[in-house]
Amino acid sequence: MCVLVYHLDRMTELPYNSRAGIIFLIFWLDRWVGDVPLCRRFSRLFNLAENELATVASMCSLGWKVGGRAWQWRRRLWVWEEEMLEECRIFLSNVFLQLNVSDTWQWQPDPAGGYSVRSSYEVLTPQDHHVLDAAQNLIWHPQVPLKVSILAWRLLRDRLPAKFNLLNRGIITVADISCVTGCGHVESVDHLFLHCNFFGAIWCQVRLWLGFSGVDHDIIGDHFLHFTYYLGGMKTRRSFLKLFWLFCVWLFWKERNNIIFNNITTPIEELVEKVKFHSYWWLCANNAAFVYGCQQWQSNPLLCLGID
Repeated sequence: MCVLVYHLDRMTELPYNSRAGIIFLIFWLDRWVGDVPLCRRFSRLFNLAENELATVASMCSLGWKVGGRAWQWRRRLWVWEEEMLEECRIFLSNVFLQLNVSDTWQWQPDPAGGYSVRSSYEVLTPQDHHVLDAAQNLIWHPQVPLKVSILAWRLLRDRLPAKFNLLNRGIITVADISCVTGCGHVESVDHLFLHCNFFGAIWCQVRLWLGFSGVDHDIIGDHFLHFTYYLGGMKTRRSFLKLFWLFCVWLFWKERNNIIFNNITTPIEELVEKVKFHSYWWLCANNAAFVYGCQQWQSNPLLCLGID
């Protein structure tokens, strides 16, 4: 919880980073302005940026105002993305970097009183128990193995050891945070499960198999809720769509680890078949009254579930 306070406008609080000095802070990834890093506040822009690992100093020198050369995109921005970029520029408009000014340490939970054992104990043992949001309350499914629900719980809380999280904990370096699929992006949780060209394409294939279409959200929690309500608010429909979503994220994480530790990449078509096959056996194992065969399931799953 100890932070570096750089002399920016309004005394912006920055998280501790072993890369001392503003010159080494990563523009998109580090929490150098505001309460969250820019890669989460403006996730769409981050996913389109070519210079994901640019430092704050380099972006500032190139210019992040209108006409500045700091903004480099993989493709031309759409109208609503241009509006988001303008929002980002406005957000940065009051930030002024000051050179030749010493940095100071500050204990964020108590800036006035400073660090104490008592204040750190209060941080580690909070008295208020915050209620989990709607997405986190939906992950517990009676037909899904407990280990899968626990994985989803960690996923929604951004507690999985994706490379971006490992970087923040000082386990790996900036040079090692590219996505395991080789797409060239930083491997954050939202990227890996939603935006990656490899794993992200599976969501579209699963929706086509189930017989409906939709648009994926940029944030994993919103994606879960949206996917669950694709077929309306009926409890039975939500329950089965939760099952499909939970299995997909479980499969994605297993395949991601398979790429890292075994250097084996399974084609997208085979992964989609795994979704169909294993979801069928999950249902059979937990529902003795399920009488449909695997071929019927693969051709029309919603009909087998009685919700077509």
